[in-house]
Amino acid sequence: MRLIWRRIPPDNFNHELVWLVVSIAAAVGGGIWLSLGLPTLRCPFLAVTGYPCLTCGATRCAIAFLHGNISAAWSWNPLALLALCGVALFDVYAAIVLVTRAPRPRLIDWTQAEKNAVRVAVIVVIAVNWAYLLAHRAQY
Repeated sequence: MRLIWRRIPPDNFNHELVWLVVSIAAAVGGGIWLSLGLPTLRCPFLAVTGYPCLTCGATRCAIAFLHGNISAAWSWNPLALLALCGVALFDVYAAIVLVTRAPRPRLIDWTQAEKNAVRVAVIVVIAVNWAYLLAHRAQY
């Protein structure tokens, strides 16, 4: 795997622009939904099994995160909090790159072993987060 910095030609897909717009639209849409007092969605997995799903607590985590209550956000869903922090950092990066037209980092030439290591790491992180949610299920 190699990290390269390159300028994006005009005809290439602009990941930074697309994902910045998607994340802003999701935040605005969620904010409008909650400000109108519309009901939050209930987890069907939790309703049927009594156990939290992989994403249970993510909405409450996002609300706590946006209110600046990081400890409450962590207690609702640690992986969702890390994802929200990652999205916030990506949005700052994307805005800077789009405004300055700076070269963008890209990881290229992944070996099969590196791809597999990332896949295993993602599965382990999700499993550990789910174990946390199951251990703290009384709050759901």
